[in-house]
Amino acid sequence: MKVLQIIETAYRATIEEQDDTIVWVTHAMKGAGGDFSVLLRGNAVNYGVKDQDASGLAFGAELQTQPPDLAGDVSKLTDKGIDVFYVREDAEDRGIEVGSLIDGLHPIGRADIAGLCDKHDQVWHW
Repeated sequence: MKVLQIIETAYRATIEEQDDTIVWVTHAMKGAGGDFSVLLRGNAVNYGVKDQDASGLAFGAELQTQPPDLAGDVSKLTDKGIDVFYVREDAEDRGIEVGSLIDGLHPIGRADIAGLCDKHDQVWHW
């Protein structure tokens, strides 16, 4: 069974857990033999931007000592053979240029999302 994970809500639990929960669980399920693809859309297209640095994040006197590395986490998905797509128009709407994205991401247009969903047995939208 091939599953498409659509990640639209960005930075979910990244303060508490240092990882996006859906990116993390996709890593785990792929390691258990699952067949996954990922689509980054909406604000989650930011996950593909390389050179992100949240190391200076603090809340009052409390420093975030283990900041998230979402671009690194997404890059590891592609290293595992997971196809990671992003919505081109969502990146453009946020001023994200192709050259600022990590390697291995596949752009698709908004009009192509339905076709991508059709190539999967299940679609999980987060």
